[in-house]
Amino acid sequence: MNFTFITLFPEIIKSALNESITKRAIEKSLISFQTIDPKDYLESKERIDDKVYGGGPGMLLKSEPLMKALDDTFSKIDRSESKTIYLSPKGNPFSQETSEALALEKNIIFICGRYEGIDQRIIDHYVDDEISIGDYVLSGGELPALVVFDAISRNIKGVLGDDASLDQESFSAGLLEYPQYTRPEKMKLGEVPKELLSGNHAAIDKWRKKQMLGITALRRKDLLEKIKLSSEEKTLLEEFFDELE
Repeated sequence: MNFTFITLFPEIIKSALNESITKRAIEKSLISFQTIDPKDYLESKERIDDKVYGGGPGMLLKSEPLMKALDDTFSKIDRSESKTIYLSPKGNPFSQETSEALALEKNIIFICGRYEGIDQRIIDHYVDDEISIGDYVLSGGELPALVVFDAISRNIKGVLGDDASLDQESFSAGLLEYPQYTRPEKMKLGEVPKELLSGNHAAIDKWRKKQMLGITALRRKDLLEKIKLSSEEKTLLEEFFDELE
């Protein structure tokens, strides 16, 4: 999959993507990325931002440099095989389900806004989806784009190395992930739960499912309300709260 970041600050993107899991995925040709700076499409001495029509505080990214950057992008890839995403606080809330759907695309183009954002005509003509990563405002779209990129890329086969790990992560089954432990078995901070040391895979799976249900009920009740629990799951949830008392 190819990712394109249209950004005034390409080094933010490059420094983040040339590390760790992403770096290895690039080396394996599982993903690729490029950055495009709208400032490269300015006329001599032209500013990248301008005042907002109708008045008000702040400046807006100018539409023509963005338009040229996007047109240049689509001259090299098939737009019908691409999704263009604008990161915005007023966008649709991002979710694991969305990341999995986007992982099936061939090309993803991120438009990273700055200042007061971008001209609505760019959104109307080019953007397939506006995405928000939360109910707060950031200084620009680069960090949200990296968050969305990371969530998408993890769902691409081979990127994580062990694809089975995706099935056990938070939100994979609509629930938050269970607690995890490693050596030593005993330390001054506490001990590893006995179920995880039993070697009994059925008991381990039961303990993990109980923790997932309980933690989700405590921290994200809204997620649990979306799931139709089986009688066994209801019993596990009751056991979780009984054990808390």
